[in-house]
Amino acid sequence: MTEKEKMLLGAWYDPTEKALAKLRSTAHDLCLKYNSLPETSKKRAKIIQKLLPDAGENLYLQGPVYFDYGRFTKFGKNCYANFNFTVLDCAPVEIGDNTFFGPNVAIYTPMHAFDKAKRRQRVRDDGNLYDYEYAKPIKIGSDCWIAGNVVIIGGVT
Repeated sequence: MTEKEKMLLGAWYDPTEKALAKLRSTAHDLCLKYNSLPETSKKRAKIIQKLLPDAGENLYLQGPVYFDYGRFTKFGKNCYANFNFTVLDCAPVEIGDNTFFGPNVAIYTPMHAFDKAKRRQRVRDDGNLYDYEYAKPIKIGSDCWIAGNVVIIGGVT
């Protein structure tokens, strides 16, 4: 089983694995491009299509936005997110239709061990650090309004 498969199933996985790191890097680059464009730029829609392939119609992200992967987040139609919208989508994130997010909303699916010994970073033979984490999905229904400065953690429906 790949680290990506483990991650999406909620099993312990290594987030530093090369394929996952490449997917994150791609998403981070797309976010950077999106955030650098004016709000009126038509190029933003093309970036959203690449970053969020399962986005419903009429999605508007004010920006700046930050996604770990993007591809694991699904928006319904007519959704809106205000400034500083952050989604760490290491597990599936589902957002229903007509859902609005205030500024500084964060959606975090990754989880870490409560036991400090299990949570500590490890050192590979090559000297690089790594750790293990797992992720829990998040489901947000339709017609929700999530106010400002809200953090939603993995496992919440």
